Amino acid sequence: MRRQETAEGRSVRLLRVGEQVRHILSELLQRGDVHDDVLQSHLVSVTEVRMSPDLRHATVFVKPLLGQDEQAVLKALRQNTAFLQREVAHRVRMKYAAKLKFIADESFDEGTHIDRILRSEHVAQDLEEE
Repeated sequence: MRRQETAEGRSVRLLRVGEQVRHILSELLQRGDVHDDVLQSHLVSVTEVRMSPDLRHATVFVKPLLGQDEQAVLKALRQNTAFLQREVAHRVRMKYAAKLKFIADESFDEGTHIDRILRSEHVAQDLEEE
């Protein structure tokens, strides 16, 4: 049986399971099922979930709305990891329950930095028409 891979090199199954885990975590955080004051007072976006090839580990990229109190939100998520893992394992039918690892998503900051560079005067002078 051939493995189907995407352009990034990850299999379609890894992407599908990662997306399913992302939806479950987003729903749990949106509904306020996690009984934590920090998580209930902040809107948290789950931007991506990357699964390991054996589906036993999931790296969850999160970003609080407007980037406020990012470290406090990460700490609260890490303190509630056991509950979140249990809920994901209950809702995703797999042989093993994935261990969750929460990381701050820096892609928005990198995109803003690149945009700022492209709009700088130094770059703009090279783009002027003669």
